[in-house]
Amino acid sequence: MNERATTSAADAQPVWHVSEGLSLFAGALGRNARHSHSVPVFLAGLYERFSLRIGDGAWQRCRSAVVPAGLPYEFDMGGSPLAVLYAEPGRLTVGEMHRLVGPARSEQGALVGQGGEVSVLRQSFEDSDSAAWLSEALEDLAGFAEARAGAIDPRVRRVLRSLRQDHLAFDRADSAAAVAKLSASRFQHLFTQEVGVPYRRYRGWCRMRAAISAVLDGSNLTDAAHAAGFSDQPHFSRSSAASSVHRRITGSPMRADGSDRPPTRGRACAAGILP
Repeated sequence: MNERATTSAADAQPVWHVSEGLSLFAGALGRNARHSHSVPVFLAGLYERFSLRIGDGAWQRCRSAVVPAGLPYEFDMGGSPLAVLYAEPGRLTVGEMHRLVGPARSEQGALVGQGGEVSVLRQSFEDSDSAAWLSEALEDLAGFAEARAGAIDPRVRRVLRSLRQDHLAFDRADSAAAVAKLSASRFQHLFTQEVGVPYRRYRGWCRMRAAISAVLDGSNLTDAAHAAGFSDQPHFSRSSAASSVHRRITGSPMRADGSDRPPTRGRACAAGILP
């Protein structure tokens, strides 16, 4: 069933919401080539099913999916809106996110379904004032998924808490290892085991979140580069994070001088990692 709103979904501005434990993107997309994330994600077609390919598997049609951190996938929305809910380590596990998909089958570690909890995410896309209520709504959605905060090793949890307070202070793994009171090699092994991706990659995700939050607060990409911890705007422009942030928010390549201030709806909640 097509549940499209009376206004054109393709013309609506994308939504970005960034908070300490949960982040959300909702907007019209085309085909995204094979990629993976630093945290688990819940994907939901806001109005209809979409084409999804997990790893080297076959293309399939689905309405929702949960993809673990580090697992490559690709999709084709054909211009329709998709919601992507990002769950920070310790906030929601893949198993807990299963409830958001509903009845599902397992494919290479991902969960793929034909239904799922779509209504709140669709409302956030359709309501131009969703920034006022989205944080509470996402927390309710996480509560429905029965999140349990004690699943991650406490040594890794200390590092995650420190990163959220000031990710710029932990550029090197040995600094984070000192917080965990482990050797650098042991820490990196434990972090990958607990979070699903290496420490360096997760730090890249922290930079991405900082850049997105700066854009949502009204910064151009030059200022966002500094907020994310890049030495200068050209350094940021050459990074995959820069192009990913800008293309996700605007649907187009960013300018070479980084002067873009992308149109978007949403807000960055002043908590944890955010400046």
